[in-house]
Amino acid sequence: MEDVVIRALTGFATRNPWKVIAVWAVLGIALAVVGQAMIFRVTQTDTADFLPSSYDSAAAMRIAKDQFGTKADANPVTVLVARTDGKPLSAADRQHIDDRTRQLGRTEVTMPKAKDPWQKDYSQIPQIGTTVPAPDGTFALLTVNLDGNSADPGLQNTFKAFRTTARADFAAIGLRTGFTGALADQLDTDAADQNLTTIASACMTGLIVLIHILVFRSVLAALVPLLAVTVVGGAAAGAVVGTALLTGIKLDPSVPSLINVVLLGIGIDYLLFMMFRFREQLRAAPDRHHRTVAAEVSGRVGTAVTSAALTIVAAFATLGIASFGQFRVLGPAIAVSVLVMLLAGLTLMPALLAACGRKLFWPSRALRRAPREGAVARFGAAVARRPVGMVLGCLAILGVLATGLAGISMDYGLGSSTGTRTEAQRTAVEIARALPAGTSDPTTVYLQAVGGGRLDTAALDGLAHDLGQVKGVGRVAEPVLSQSGQAARIDLFLTADSQSQQARELVSGPVRAAVARHTPPGTTAHVGGTAAVFADVSTAVDHDLRLVFPVAAVLIGLILLMLLRSVLAPVILMVCVGLGFAATLGAAALVFQHGMHRPGVIFTLPLVLFLFVVALGTDYNILISDRIREEMEHPGPARAAVARAVRHTAPAIATAGVVLAGSFGSLAVTPQPSTQQVGFATAVGILLSAFLLSTVLVPALAALLGRGSGGRPGRGAGAGARKNPGSSRTRTG
Repeated sequence: MEDVVIRALTGFATRNPWKVIAVWAVLGIALAVVGQAMIFRVTQTDTADFLPSSYDSAAAMRIAKDQFGTKADANPVTVLVARTDGKPLSAADRQHIDDRTRQLGRTEVTMPKAKDPWQKDYSQIPQIGTTVPAPDGTFALLTVNLDGNSADPGLQNTFKAFRTTARADFAAIGLRTGFTGALADQLDTDAADQNLTTIASACMTGLIVLIHILVFRSVLAALVPLLAVTVVGGAAAGAVVGTALLTGIKLDPSVPSLINVVLLGIGIDYLLFMMFRFREQLRAAPDRHHRTVAAEVSGRVGTAVTSAALTIVAAFATLGIASFGQFRVLGPAIAVSVLVMLLAGLTLMPALLAACGRKLFWPSRALRRAPREGAVARFGAAVARRPVGMVLGCLAILGVLATGLAGISMDYGLGSSTGTRTEAQRTAVEIARALPAGTSDPTTVYLQAVGGGRLDTAALDGLAHDLGQVKGVGRVAEPVLSQSGQAARIDLFLTADSQSQQARELVSGPVRAAVARHTPPGTTAHVGGTAAVFADVSTAVDHDLRLVFPVAAVLIGLILLMLLRSVLAPVILMVCVGLGFAATLGAAALVFQHGMHRPGVIFTLPLVLFLFVVALGTDYNILISDRIREEMEHPGPARAAVARAVRHTAPAIATAGVVLAGSFGSLAVTPQPSTQQVGFATAVGILLSAFLLSTVLVPALAALLGRGSGGRPGRGAGAGARKNPGSSRTRTG
């Protein structure tokens, strides 16, 4: 049944190519505009909001919102005010600071006029807290809250306007200012990395174009994949944003960029697979009309593409069972995007082949002559001739890389750049010289009376005193009652940075233990703040990784079983994907944790690698398995069929692998530690999938197991092979 649908879609697209291309162009542009305009209305930046309500920091956040009026989208900014000569602040200076602070707290910050007509207006009066002097008197600190989505350029521009005003006001009385906090650090880091980001993006685009030109000897063949993926990416982003608007789901700000990366990978893969087969059959049948060839190629490759895409959807969909909301919303978002790309793979891509025809490869002369049996053919023959040695060699390489998993740990920091490259980072270091490192981002203990009674601050003094005795707590603020008197808060200023592993261990261990021992009778207590949130995130992520991975493996195995109609083939593919994942994560740990002595690999890396290794690795494995099965339908030894399959398929897989590995590898040179790890590890995973698993291990296992290893991705495909018997050289690649 699925073969009928696939061939109906690809057949319609190749018969009406320009209509299909026009529909996709309009759809892509329209949905891209909608997605860009509405993306910040469906995203949230507070990590605590993604935690289940059962976690301690989530309960603390509820008290903060209900009893103290804390807003979920509040963005605290710490402002340092000091003399330009470095001397301690005088009494007159402190008076001037208080006067200017009151003035800033009464003045509305007007957001600069936005270019986007849908841009939300973030103009607001900033909420400014009490001035806190440094113990040595060299500076004073102000805490300023700006409400809004910190990822939205509108709020970022509002903060810039406030920063400019505050800096000018204090400079007028001879004082200098510094700004730090998550929002300030994000803007400064983005500005510092802008050039590198632009260069990395340009290198990625240039690499894709260059490799396509080298492979196909055609500029058009280089540009078509990029244009197609751009159009589909816009449509997918709009579809995800629209789905989020309709369902009320809130996305993490990283989701749109991750969607783009996923679609870039699988989109170029799918189009490359079709282009290679299209060129092969055009070369084998020079007298046939290119639209007829496009229809046959698209129908044949469409089966493998559908199998791969549905497997990816299953992998991402399993994230829906995660407890951590950031993962739970990511699964459906990526699944929707992949389904959009699958629809494009069965309609837009066949239409592009039919519309371009042989001109797609102009001015290359590759269509006029059969390719010589070169290095790829010799390599395929070697894999088929010595499968045992090839399997053992692959397992040895994967095993060595997987040794990095021994002692692996997760780093739950925010991945900020190290050092003091930006103003926000230099300001944070200056504050830490005189005050505890956690001064600008305290850990807070929230207490609430059981049964709605009122709290007595005197009854909280004992808890505050005991918390001050905890090693690592630099200072404890006086308890503050809520307006209703039913809740209280005690701020703890840790000696460790709130985003560090030391702070998370301190909060999750000694601090929470002290709170549990000394909570006054008749009250409940919860620990909140950045360190507490990330301590709970680490617990949630550990739970989800143990749950999601096995469930995803079983579900993907079942889908492959139904799609390939074979028991052995899905097992082989799943084992290969699992080995690739272990080796890739191990390689990342070897380099960053064991080699560069980082606290660990970033906590999202196992999930990101799992998704990419499963997505791209399954794509490549299904492609080679499909071709092996097709070649084995012809008479002759099974090992000869494997050799032919490698010869025809390895170039497409290798090209896709080099393009994507180079693209992701360019991210490894950025100063952001988290981006470095994702870029490096993903590039390694793609190279392992393309050059080791799909072109060596899977074919070698197929050669060992013979015809019993082949799956059947579709009855139509097999039927097509029986109707057109003959050498594989006259078939699509």
